[in-house]
Amino acid sequence: MSMKKVREEVDAIDKELVILLAKRQKCIEKAALVKNDESLIFDQERIDQVLNNIKNLSKSYGLSSEISDPIWRKLIELSIEHEFTELQKIQLRD
Repeated sequence: MSMKKVREEVDAIDKELVILLAKRQKCIEKAALVKNDESLIFDQERIDQVLNNIKNLSKSYGLSSEISDPIWRKLIELSIEHEFTELQKIQLRD
């Protein structure tokens, strides 16, 4: 396999990841609509559940926890920030 082929494969996977992350972001935006209360956005129990699920999935699929754990922690952090922003937009429209 050539480096060009490896890069093409990585680029195709990156595209899939962007599509999935965009879908995830839409779910975060729906959550802001459903919750409609800033005090409901940060949910440590749910964060722990997601991280545990990712830990198990990563192990099952051979993804290193040194990669998966920091990525999901950052994804959760950014998702929470996005949800706060979306909720503020919703409240301004009301």
